[in-house]
Amino acid sequence: MTDINTVRAEYADAKRRTMIGNNVFNILNFIILALLVVVTLYPFWNTVALSFNDGLDSLRGGIKFWPRIFTWQNYKAVFATGAIFNAFKVSVIRTILQTVLNVFLTCMLAYALSRKEYVIRRPLTAVLVVSMYVSAGLIPGYFLIRNLGLLNKFAVYIVPNLIDVFNFILVRTYINTLPDSFIESARIDGAGEFRIFVQIILPLIVPTIAMVALFVAVGAWNSWFDTYLFASGKVSLHSLQYVLMEFLQSSQNQSHSAADAGALAIAGANSASSMVTPVSIRAAITVVATVPILIVYPFMQKYFIVGITVGGVKE
Repeated sequence: MTDINTVRAEYADAKRRTMIGNNVFNILNFIILALLVVVTLYPFWNTVALSFNDGLDSLRGGIKFWPRIFTWQNYKAVFATGAIFNAFKVSVIRTILQTVLNVFLTCMLAYALSRKEYVIRRPLTAVLVVSMYVSAGLIPGYFLIRNLGLLNKFAVYIVPNLIDVFNFILVRTYINTLPDSFIESARIDGAGEFRIFVQIILPLIVPTIAMVALFVAVGAWNSWFDTYLFASGKVSLHSLQYVLMEFLQSSQNQSHSAADAGALAIAGANSASSMVTPVSIRAAITVVATVPILIVYPFMQKYFIVGITVGGVKE
């Protein structure tokens, strides 16, 4: 009887120590994750605080979590640029078209080169992969775009970005994990290759499609260098990022030539209360350029995680 009581006491003591250890682990885990969240979110939160702070006051520094002198002037200065609304429209249309066409054509190419009966799929895949690492360079690329007649045309945003090799590899890897019986049964029922692709393959690879769409959309939305190279001569084709970049560059140039070395009036400001600085303008521009993607990402996160996990590993 004494032995049983001793065993029970030892078991209860071990259970208590285990519970204490689990509680300590959970607390430490929560603290570490909370610190990671703060470290991750703080830079953007600080940028938001700066964007709502008075420009002259921002030069003093010391702004952490909240604006010291709240103002809307930074955003008024940004949106006072007449071209920003047309640039926003161009970026939205470009992002939608580029995402839809790139995803569809990349998935179609991935399906074609995933079929074992396609005898030259390996050489074509090798050529595509090599193109990821070796390119002709910036100047030959510019001459190619010029010779194709795409300079200062909206198509310059779409045509060079119809296929993405990295996304092609992800999609093809995902398609290779699908059972061949799906395709074989569809062929027995008389379905053609395009119908198989649209009605069988696309619904099965939705997670990867969402992940690829997010990659393409973010890249298209943030792109400005192609506007600088190929469409800077036509104002109606300027993208949002390019307009914001020009605006920031202009404000910085004005600040260097200003007597106050930091304060400048932008967008027709007429009083000291409308003074903004490159620091505050940069923060406002960052928020304006980032918020649309932040709005879309939560709806895509679930598919993004599944797609990158399944599409990136081949058993």
